[in-house]
Amino acid sequence: MNESKNALLRVQTARHPERPYTLDLLSTIFTNFMELHGDRRYADDAALIGGFANLDDVEVSVIGQQKGRDTNQRRFRNFAMPKPEGYRKALRLMKLAEKFQRPIITFIDTPGAYPGIDAEERGQAEAIAFNLREMTNLNVPLIVVVLGEGGSGGALAIGIGDRVIMLENAVYSVISPEGCAAILWKDAAQSHLAADNLRLTAHDLLNFGLIDEIIAEPAEWRMPAAAFGSKSQAAFEATAANLKRALSESLQAIAELSDEERQRQRYRKFRKMGAWT
Repeated sequence: MNESKNALLRVQTARHPERPYTLDLLSTIFTNFMELHGDRRYADDAALIGGFANLDDVEVSVIGQQKGRDTNQRRFRNFAMPKPEGYRKALRLMKLAEKFQRPIITFIDTPGAYPGIDAEERGQAEAIAFNLREMTNLNVPLIVVVLGEGGSGGALAIGIGDRVIMLENAVYSVISPEGCAAILWKDAAQSHLAADNLRLTAHDLLNFGLIDEIIAEPAEWRMPAAAFGSKSQAAFEATAANLKRALSESLQAIAELSDEERQRQRYRKFRKMGAWT
């Protein structure tokens, strides 16, 4: 296989409509999930879900973007592109978690924040920026999981954490390969070159120190086959079990730190990103 097209295959896998989504994992890894709605300012946002749940005997807050399986669900979830009220709902849930001293686990799976004029009018950029600042200073453990697509500020708005975990075929990037190719080459057909040069795969990001751990995925989940159906139910359960183990181990390690040390490490982790030597 041409290596320059390898990253693009990861992107296509991350976007596969049968890939496990946030709600799939919430019902598998966690128990007693209770969803909360609304940002208490404008409306609820179905593109971003959240609430409280149990990870074994640990009470946690869970927040994540949710895609839809069919046309109606995709429209209802707005293709997992949150509006400002979605990010404000997420922050409300984080503040509740901090109040009750519950660790926070976020699941990223979005092509990006919704770019519509109504979202801009209600302060999309401000909502994202505010989340970045507030998440940096939260006094509870924060774990981020990139499930599928991690697109631009729409992903980063729930992406500040003490540990960042990625599924093997997930991607995380400032821009989509198609958007990058359109800017650099004026040709979306060059998206395979853009994908390779963006260094957006889990292995690239681990090498750069931008994430902390990769959760292996079964071979059949890789494009072009991407068999996510009932035949791979056992593979899904095994992957979910591996992710659950990683979450439990991360929470245990982070919980041993004081609030002050945890905040210092979180700040240093993100402050050093982008350093070039």
